[in-house]
Amino acid sequence: MRRILGFFHNDDGAITVDWVVLSAAVIGLGMVVLMPVAFSTESSTQRIADDIETRAVGYGSN
Repeated sequence: MRRILGFFHNDDGAITVDWVVLSAAVIGLGMVVLMPVAFSTESSTQRIADDIETRAVGYGSN
């Protein structure tokens, strides 16, 4: 009986659970913040690529 009560009062793993939850929260918030940035970067990159494609290249392009 003493072992069972000792098991329920032992809180050594509680810190590990706290860190797992905290890490998951930080990763989740990072994903929420980075998703709009990633989509806006993709559209900006496409606009830059389109502009570069329209420019003339070489000596006779003045």
